[in-house]
Amino acid sequence: MTKHIFFDLDHTIWDFDRNAKETLLELYEIHQLKSLGLHSATDFIDRYTENNHQLWAKYHLGEINKDTLRAERFKKTFIELGIKPELVPNQFEDDYVRVGPTKTNLFDGAESVLAYLQQKYTLHIISNGFKETTLTKMRVSNLNGYFTNVIISEDVGVNKPDPTIFQYALAKAEAKKEESIMIGDSLEADIRGAQAFGITAIFFNPSNIPQPSDVKWQINHLNELLNHF
Repeated sequence: MTKHIFFDLDHTIWDFDRNAKETLLELYEIHQLKSLGLHSATDFIDRYTENNHQLWAKYHLGEINKDTLRAERFKKTFIELGIKPELVPNQFEDDYVRVGPTKTNLFDGAESVLAYLQQKYTLHIISNGFKETTLTKMRVSNLNGYFTNVIISEDVGVNKPDPTIFQYALAKAEAKKEESIMIGDSLEADIRGAQAFGITAIFFNPSNIPQPSDVKWQINHLNELLNHF
């Protein structure tokens, strides 16, 4: 019987891409990127989003560290869009990290679904996000009240899908594998990581990508959880 539900935060509850877009549109104007030759904010955001997703995939798997991710994502984007390295605005990353986590867009249905589930289950977060930004997102988005534990990979020392973080999370929650469920958007980090550890996983798939054969349970909208719990 399910007693504990573990959620990923970014791209699952906190709408990372929407919040990033809002932040980047603001910074595009603040840093006057048009004067550097970047005439399309949309092109800039699309290229950044692609690079950021690729770098986060490497970070999940331990192929790069936090400093490399932060150093490369905007530098790579600016250079690919034709900006000379010496003209790349060095303050851009710091401004992004400062402003981005203060955005509060959640996926549709997040608050009502969490309020419902909280009445029946103990809820927790397992995040590969950076500690300071994760805690800010939770606080400004009024999410702390829903979750008993917030497990952050920086505190544990490993990222999902490493089994150590799932073991740590269960110990922290005083939960057993068979009474736990993991919900997240990342096939590698959340779904395959949890399944390999022996925890049932639900793939949150708002983009409607084809369901992989090894994914047993997926939802496209958070409200679908109301039909299952």
